[in-house]
Amino acid sequence: MSAGDRVVETLAGVTEALPGGGEKRDGQAEMARAVADAIETEQHLIVEAGTGTGKSLAYLVAAVRMKRRTVIATATKALQDQLANKDLPFLAEQLADLGHGEFDWAVLKGRSNYVCRQRLAELDDAGQQLGLEVDDDSVDDDALADIRSWAERSRTGDRAELWFEPSGRTWSAVSVGPTECPGAQKCPMGSTCFAEMAREVALQADVTVVNTHLYALDLLTDNAILGEHEVVVIDEAHQLEDIVASAAGFELTIGRFRNLANTIRSIIADDDLPTDLIDIGIALGDDLEPHGGNRLGQAELGADLGRTLDRARDRANRAMEALRKIPKDSSAEVIGRKERAMRAATHVVMDIDVVLDLSDGTVAWVEGGANPSLKAASIDVDGLLREKLWDTRTAILTSATIPPKMADRLGLEAGEHTHLDVGSPFDFETAGILYCPITMPDPRDESYRDALHNEIEALVMAAGGRTMCLFTSWRSMNLARDHLIDRLPMDVLVQGEAPKPALVEAFTSDEESVLLATMSFWQGVDIPGRSLSCVIIDRLPFPRPDDPLLDARRNRVGRNAFGEIDVPRAAMLLAQGAGRLVRRGDDTGVVAVLDKRLATAKSYRWELINALPPLRRSKDRDEVLAFLKAIRDEGTGSSLT
Repeated sequence: MSAGDRVVETLAGVTEALPGGGEKRDGQAEMARAVADAIETEQHLIVEAGTGTGKSLAYLVAAVRMKRRTVIATATKALQDQLANKDLPFLAEQLADLGHGEFDWAVLKGRSNYVCRQRLAELDDAGQQLGLEVDDDSVDDDALADIRSWAERSRTGDRAELWFEPSGRTWSAVSVGPTECPGAQKCPMGSTCFAEMAREVALQADVTVVNTHLYALDLLTDNAILGEHEVVVIDEAHQLEDIVASAAGFELTIGRFRNLANTIRSIIADDDLPTDLIDIGIALGDDLEPHGGNRLGQAELGADLGRTLDRARDRANRAMEALRKIPKDSSAEVIGRKERAMRAATHVVMDIDVVLDLSDGTVAWVEGGANPSLKAASIDVDGLLREKLWDTRTAILTSATIPPKMADRLGLEAGEHTHLDVGSPFDFETAGILYCPITMPDPRDESYRDALHNEIEALVMAAGGRTMCLFTSWRSMNLARDHLIDRLPMDVLVQGEAPKPALVEAFTSDEESVLLATMSFWQGVDIPGRSLSCVIIDRLPFPRPDDPLLDARRNRVGRNAFGEIDVPRAAMLLAQGAGRLVRRGDDTGVVAVLDKRLATAKSYRWELINALPPLRRSKDRDEVLAFLKAIRDEGTGSSLT
């Protein structure tokens, strides 16, 4: 029996134990066999696995049965939680029952997700509160006390285990990021570090689950975080390019200078230096503010902003000089803070140097209004992935939606990977309708907003609630909320008014509610059954024309940039949003895209339509409203034939 046959046989045994006895999914078995073959032949694999395939069990069974140390990287917390809390415990139990032995698995998060014992120790250091400014009201003393008490009992130090959500500044007072931590060898509390303990467990595991950003950091540090592994599975792979670009970049903020000042305040003799660091951070923020939303070039960096960055670099260097003078026989708390400050100051200097001497492969821009940040990222990641990933281990890339030219953009050559589309087990043509009203005004027309709100209201009323409205901007969502809140006789749930999990739970439990949300709900949200029978998308999700990173990529491509950059991105996002509707075999309903360009734009509409689930298409409003009413009134969809 071949390795692929063994994996498929094991998969069948595992899925039989699913609730209801499971069901045979040919695409799942095909994917599992392909993953096993890719691992055996060390050939990279790209798998497009539509909704309902069961792709996570397919690649997990293959990886475990092939007995290769495997890292699973996911782009969303929802999928990471599914793997850690559902799929892996279930698989471990079933493989043991089937006589295939045990395997070890672990979840590893970024360092800042774990409480830092050294920073907790510093809380008690002469009541200094880590050198925090006494007028910093954003740090909650009661929350700090609760975190300290919790950390004494916790086995993991993982923020997710807290029973409350501390503010960002409060948590940053008891945690460290990768640019601050000096490492276990140099930290006085390194031997009991929560993050290091989690990493040690992960290094010993057969399967380790991480987020894709952490995996990108591991690539950049030559596997210093995750150690050597033979296989990586990158789920939600359509986001890999952007995540790697972000991980290879950095962000300069006022907060980085404030944090550096607070760390050194009580351990150096120069009382002026912490104040100077805070002042230069404020000055940098002032100089960044006029450039909000804009890409930075030599003209901007050669003016006041460039001079402020030079001064900021000098202040960070002064900090390092002062830190070097701290005696080596100082207390553990002082040494711990010194090492952390040295690392933070070093990274500030390195990042400023990158900005002041921008290479052709890096783009810098400014985000934010009153609290701006300077960001930098790599324009292309194909070379980095070639060196750090494709030439070092077997990679399995999978997603429900794979952009057409993803492999090219990631630097994967045709002869070194296999591309497989296993489809979806769902019968989309009888599951629902893709509705695009061509009578709607163009989204750029002034009359579009009123028409949009009227169309949403009609669809929601026909569906009796049970509608998720996905918007391409916060402004569009808020305007729709203002229009609908007093017109609809059901609860209107709005992103931002409660945490995402709470909104999803409320929407799922109340069949007659309506959920309004923006981009973070376009993927990773799973609401099967009658709670969701209508997904409304306000307009085609083309990226902003002034997005600095995409603008740099467009410049690289040239005259075909719209077709190679913008259209594939819009197609991928549109497919992700539409994919919220049908999550299991008996789901039925309508995906309404209220942007007539989906039906009328001759140059790109078919690329968008072909990326969507193959629902039956309609532009007849009466037919769509009648269909939604039938679902509402009967509990089942009427025939679409």
